Amino acid sequence: MEKIVPMEAARLFIDTYFPNCNAAVLAGSVVRGQATPTSDLDIVIFDEKIVLSYRESMMEFGWPIEIFVHNLASYKDFFLMDYNLAKPSMQRMVTEGIVLKDDGVLQVIKKEAEEMLAEGPKEWPEETIRTKRYFISDVLDDFIGSDNEQEVIFIASTLSFLLHEFVLRVNKQWIGTSKWMVRSLRQFDQKFADEFIEAFETFYRTREKENIIILTERVLKPYGGKLFTGFSLGKEKKHSN
Repeated sequence: MEKIVPMEAARLFIDTYFPNCNAAVLAGSVVRGQATPTSDLDIVIFDEKIVLSYRESMMEFGWPIEIFVHNLASYKDFFLMDYNLAKPSMQRMVTEGIVLKDDGVLQVIKKEAEEMLAEGPKEWPEETIRTKRYFISDVLDDFIGSDNEQEVIFIASTLSFLLHEFVLRVNKQWIGTSKWMVRSLRQFDQKFADEFIEAFETFYRTREKENIIILTERVLKPYGGKLFTGFSLGKEKKHSN
């Protein structure tokens, strides 16, 4: 079936399969103007008759459609889960989404999502920052020391995630995965995001490591720099009498 415009397809889907739901929003890349030829329609549905939340993918009206179905209480658990992971995908879908249907319940749900987004994730305690420094340092040393052309590609990938996570979390910002890593960095600091992208692009293109090494060490420096000696995890502390 030939694709019809996203809003029309989304409305047809709700009218056909969830005509009695309380509310529904169309979210995702088509709403943000970032759609690609492989983009799907993300639709969040609120229905008080649903017992358990679920997620489902299907092809309808010429579109791949992914639905996220909640009742009027279960969405709160997903808000909390995303908050604890510092990846507010559910909150973003609700706040950015285009309303397809609403019997009056969306105002409260959107307000909750907006407040969580504005607050940001939990602040990392010093012990977490120290632990993350250690793991970044460990991966950085692997990256510096590796002369295996295949292995170093994946070491760099791990380092990119850990580094983006560290920069964002120490600044009480939301993190991301996949394409949201770059988007989250850009939302926080466009200049740093450009440097981050350039460093990793250069490595993947030329295998030149220097820019990544310099960037990583610069990120760690305000928090004590690389960490190895003296780090322990899970060791019982001795208490003097």
